[in-house]
Amino acid sequence: MLFPVVLFLVFAVIQGALYYHARNVALAAASDGLTAARARTGSGEEGRRAAASFLERAGGRDVLLDAQVAAVRGGATATVTVSGQVTSLLPGLPGWSVSQTASGPVERFTRVGEP
Repeated sequence: MLFPVVLFLVFAVIQGALYYHARNVALAAASDGLTAARARTGSGEEGRRAAASFLERAGGRDVLLDAQVAAVRGGATATVTVSGQVTSLLPGLPGWSVSQTASGPVERFTRVGEP
C-alpha cells in the first residue's frame, strides 16, 4: 500500500527536475542567441540560429520538445525567446510549458558624453 505513494513521489521529483533542467536549457539557449543578436553586426536571424544551434549541441531538443525560437532585434534592444514542452514521464499526459526570454541593449558606438 505504501509502494504506490513512494513511486508517485519519486516520479514527481524526477518530473520536477526535468522541468527545471528544461528551463535552464531554454534560458541558456536564449542567452546564447542574445549574444549573437545584440552584437554590433548581428541580426535577429543570427540570434535565432545561435539559439537553435545551442539547443542542438546541448541536447535540448530531447528535454524541450517542440522547441521554438523567436528573435527580434530593434534599433535599441534585442530579444530572444525559447519555448517548448517539457518531456513528460507519464505517457498520454502533456508536459509543462516552458518559455524563457533574454533581452538586452544592442551594441553601438557612442561618443564621450553621449547616452
